[in-house]
Amino acid sequence: MTTHVRRAYRYRFYPTDAQAAELSRTFGCVRKVYNMALAARTDAWTRRQERINYNATSAMLTAWKKTEELAYLSEVSSVPLQQCLRHLQGAFVNFWEKRGKYPRFKSRKKSRRCAEYTSSAFRYRNGTLTLAKMKDPLHIVWSRPLPEGSVPTTVTVSQDPAGRWFVSLLCEDASVKPLPVTDAVVGIDAGITSLVTFSTGEKVTNPRCERRDRVRLAKAQRELSRKTKGDGANRAKARRKVAKIHARIADRRRDHLHKLTTRLVRENQTIVIEDLTVRTMLKNHTLARAISDASWTMMRSMLEYKTAWYGRDLVAVDRWFPSSKLCSICGTLQARMPLSVRTWTCEGCGATHDRDVNAAINLKAAGLAVSVCGAGVRPQRSTPDGQSATKQKTSQREP
Repeated sequence: MTTHVRRAYRYRFYPTDAQAAELSRTFGCVRKVYNMALAARTDAWTRRQERINYNATSAMLTAWKKTEELAYLSEVSSVPLQQCLRHLQGAFVNFWEKRGKYPRFKSRKKSRRCAEYTSSAFRYRNGTLTLAKMKDPLHIVWSRPLPEGSVPTTVTVSQDPAGRWFVSLLCEDASVKPLPVTDAVVGIDAGITSLVTFSTGEKVTNPRCERRDRVRLAKAQRELSRKTKGDGANRAKARRKVAKIHARIADRRRDHLHKLTTRLVRENQTIVIEDLTVRTMLKNHTLARAISDASWTMMRSMLEYKTAWYGRDLVAVDRWFPSSKLCSICGTLQARMPLSVRTWTCEGCGATHDRDVNAAINLKAAGLAVSVCGAGVRPQRSTPDGQSATKQKTSQREP
């Protein structure tokens, strides 16, 4: 059985000076149109309690192009400008349905520089991609081939803070096939010292990508802070140096998580994780830096789409399940367990447990129960002595 999935293939490319200038103008126009449309929609609601939809903002865009002040909007392709209005409409829908916050204005320095082209605004032939308003195709480094017979439906061009150019091609991929069914089930306990601990007892060491470049990053940030604020060339160069270090850290982290999650999906039919509230955990300022570096949210996101692609099951156990304090042998719930306790002995059966391995075993058992009965796992939130039963995920202090 073959599954058709919409899959984005991201490549790096090297534009000519003319192409870079055209794309920079497009990025600026996209940001301008987005901000103007957001301002118009906000003003209409606050003053007249009127909701303006995508069609109204599209008509506004046509009128803006006819004015002398905004005539430069006609110099770039109209498709990215229309697409940004669609994205704004989607942001408002998410806000109305309480899935997101109110849309914010895009900053010239801090917002993502990108433009989206639909099929009417680019030409893809014989492995070459040419965008609207450009004569020559982009010089793309094809690090991997596109699916055979597939044609991109959407192309997104972006430039990261480090100055690197990327193009993302959205295609229909028919090559994704479910993996053979197995009986393997694994529980995963996330941590800091060990990035993940499996119910089998295996621990995957946290690569600590940010810590490896912490000294170099701190030096680059000090150099940036000494530059005069403004649009000077020296400050831009220092800012780009900091961005390159951050990009290096992010690339290493993403590569490690891709390899780890792919291995988990290939080896196991059911993967059980804990439904962590990372945003709340980041309020612990002592451990926030280490939690961010571990990037548990990215790992879960990868597991979600990879299990969906390859016919695997991902079970998220309720965050209040006390997996660390529950004996995996007799089921006795310990009253207290500070973060400093890494190995403990059960008061009921006398078994000695590694904190993380025991938690992973309990998560596996709870995940199997969820799969069988279809119900959530939510035991009582407090122990008999009144202490919270919430499992604390962070394992050790981060210097």
